[in-house]
Amino acid sequence: MINREIIRNKVVQLTYAYYQNGNKNIDSAEKELLFSLSKAYDLYAYMLALIPAVAKESRKYLEVAQSKAQREGTKMPSQKFAYNRFAIQVEQNTSLNDILEAKKISWNDHPEFVNKLYLQIIDSQIYKEYMDSSDDSYDADRELWRKLYRTLIENNEGIDSILEEESLYWNDDKEIVDTFVVKTIKRFDEKAGHKQEILPEYASEEDIDFARKLFRAAILNADEYQHYMGEMSRNWDFNRLAFMDVIIMQIAIAEMMTFPGIPINVTINEYVEIAKLYSTPRSGGYINGILDPIARMLVKSGRMLKAMPERNNPEK
Repeated sequence: MINREIIRNKVVQLTYAYYQNGNKNIDSAEKELLFSLSKAYDLYAYMLALIPAVAKESRKYLEVAQSKAQREGTKMPSQKFAYNRFAIQVEQNTSLNDILEAKKISWNDHPEFVNKLYLQIIDSQIYKEYMDSSDDSYDADRELWRKLYRTLIENNEGIDSILEEESLYWNDDKEIVDTFVVKTIKRFDEKAGHKQEILPEYASEEDIDFARKLFRAAILNADEYQHYMGEMSRNWDFNRLAFMDVIIMQIAIAEMMTFPGIPINVTINEYVEIAKLYSTPRSGGYINGILDPIARMLVKSGRMLKAMPERNNPEK
């Protein structure tokens, strides 16, 4: 689940923190980087766990409604949402439960929010259409939760407040983690039952190596990379660039020079996008305008053996 996008963002955050921290111990900083990445995976599990948490909440309401119907001799309420087959499959998922237990992750400390979300769900048009539909299939159950997640969970201020309370690492990660949760929902198969695979923390050891090498290269070669920036920033006053811009370019140069398999334009475009998140509105233009000639100089001098694209214009 932890992909290159998350890794780049974390390396930027932790490199910035490394320079702001008086104790510049690169080994400790690397451990903090890997811990920060692991917290992104914890958030993935936490957000998946919200689905069964809401389902359990709905069963409380169902029990009350069933008791009332029995007393009054009226029609029994529908169990369709409370016992949604996809939600039960998530609830029983072995891999997810192992993570939740090991990391002590639960929505039990936020019953008010879970209740509020449940009430929002049953008041939604998505819920009403689901309950009125004659389609009583697993696919319909799964599709319901995909829609609910996209509309009521992805952009939910209440969740943002909880994540900030639960972990300092989580708020910056939620947007990309949401995409992986939706991807996981789509991948669930009824036949897999409780053994359904969820996304692994890392797709391969290469991603862990990418994080370590990128972080160390950016810091250990900082003087060299900043020299390149100074040489190529004649159109801007390098000393007046935002410190975050310098950090972002430092890491971008580290990636270009350390990983021969990543095309130059991909690296530049990725860090221009990161600048939009973490720096000033004009930073993307500055960063593109400095990184592009640095890359051309490194290729021309033979210090970087990569093909240089004719033009790099990520702002277009």
